[in-house]
Amino acid sequence: MDCGCNKNENQNVRSTVREEYGKIARQGGSCCGPLSCCGSPSADSVAETVGYSDEEIAGLPDGANMGLSCGNPTAIASLRPGEVVLDLGAGGGFDVFIAARNVGPSGRVIGVDMTPDMVDKARRNAESFKRSTGLDNVEFRLGEIEHLPVGDASVDVVISNCVINLSPDKAQVWREIARVLKPGGRVSVSDLALRRPLPDTIRESVQALVGCIAGAVLVDETCEMVRAAGLVEAVFETKTDYIDRMAEWSDPLYREIAGKLPLETKPSDFVTSLDITASKPNTESGA
Repeated sequence: MDCGCNKNENQNVRSTVREEYGKIARQGGSCCGPLSCCGSPSADSVAETVGYSDEEIAGLPDGANMGLSCGNPTAIASLRPGEVVLDLGAGGGFDVFIAARNVGPSGRVIGVDMTPDMVDKARRNAESFKRSTGLDNVEFRLGEIEHLPVGDASVDVVISNCVINLSPDKAQVWREIARVLKPGGRVSVSDLALRRPLPDTIRESVQALVGCIAGAVLVDETCEMVRAAGLVEAVFETKTDYIDRMAEWSDPLYREIAGKLPLETKPSDFVTSLDITASKPNTESGA
């Protein structure tokens, strides 16, 4: 009989993440501390490190980029005009606004976030984005990525940036991604994954949880969940240079992690940035 322990634990994780990211939305800063403070890199520096161009960053609403990226899912998605895009864990709308410029006025981008303060911030940013670009093709919805407020087979592309690892039920997230994609639709995710298990002292750290590390799972586990959800043509690319760069910057989170690791090891021996691309079978063609 299920005692409800897992359910309670999952809810505790969600509450912690919602509270901490609510603070980020209200106060500014990143999951690792105030931007450009105490050795933390600026939000633009983080974005450039993980592959965003100056052109992509330029002209975005103030505060849309909060330094929460670990990759560039909009780039690997190769977005096209007219597509409907869904961003999981949209935050202040950073990737949503970049995607909106790519899909143009005939396309649409939906951002989902479970933190009310983030959704409020993103909606304010959307007004600024509309005024500066003339584009009215974005919207933000409050909801959990395990239960997306989006219809079945309704989006062409799902993107997500350093968010799925925050979920206590990642397999359910991947099932939801498969549900909302149109036949032949695709997913492009940048996230953090483990090359080998983390020490328990790091997994128990709230700061590491909010920094997308304590909740990370092994690369092989992620591969299994993607395929179990029915997605095909899956490609997984690991990139440890992001982790090394954050450690070089003496980012507070990575400094804390380094202090808890076994001797003669470094964060990138355990953690990697992971780019994931996959697609939903096109049932019409029998693929």
